[in-house]
Amino acid sequence: MTQLTLLCLPYSGASAMVYSRWRRKLPQWLKLQPVELPGRGARYGEPLHTDMRRLALQLAQELKATLKAPYALFGHSMGALLACEMAHAFRSLGCPEPVALFASGTAAPTMRADYDRGFAQPKTDAELIEQLRTLNGTSEEILANEELMSLTLPVLRADFLLCGRFEPLQRPLLKCPVHVLGGKNDRATTEQLIGWSKETRGSFSLDMLAGGHFFIHEHEAKVLRVIKDQLEVHHRRHSMAVTA
Repeated sequence: MTQLTLLCLPYSGASAMVYSRWRRKLPQWLKLQPVELPGRGARYGEPLHTDMRRLALQLAQELKATLKAPYALFGHSMGALLACEMAHAFRSLGCPEPVALFASGTAAPTMRADYDRGFAQPKTDAELIEQLRTLNGTSEEILANEELMSLTLPVLRADFLLCGRFEPLQRPLLKCPVHVLGGKNDRATTEQLIGWSKETRGSFSLDMLAGGHFFIHEHEAKVLRVIKDQLEVHHRRHSMAVTA
């Protein structure tokens, strides 16, 4: 059976484990491959990055040898920016583009002047904890756990710098479809989400889901349905090409 690989990039402060539940909820033809970033999870001993393009190129170089077409990229929040940069990095390394890019829960690369205001400088522990409270994705019990926070906050600080220091580049547009998901109660505006359409010469779609910033967990089944429905056509097309 021909498989389509879905590379998934985590949001700020998270490891590849945030996507582990998806594996048993996707069809067999869709191979989930969560991407672990340096400095967390299985790569905890590696230095954290604060340069988005350098990180994207490193990950693309690491994955290039084993990456088989067709593949798609999914990223939520910081992961969406990273997924977009990886699409360009793969292209620069001579790899085919993804069949689709899914950008979830964040403003487009060219619409971030207000979105990332104040994120270009390192935040204190107190500021980071308050930011986590605002996003409603972390319980007070976890926020009060000093040992857990001592492991999480350095990762979160570096990830906020990744986003805050990101600058859009003038370069050839992607050719693949870009599918955007947004939360109706998230801080990314409809205009900021539609801005992702400027990243490609291909098609564009926007799905707004109920919920705040972590709608990908609150409404996981709906998110997975959008991904599956959008990728099914590419899977069928590739399967027909292989058997022709």
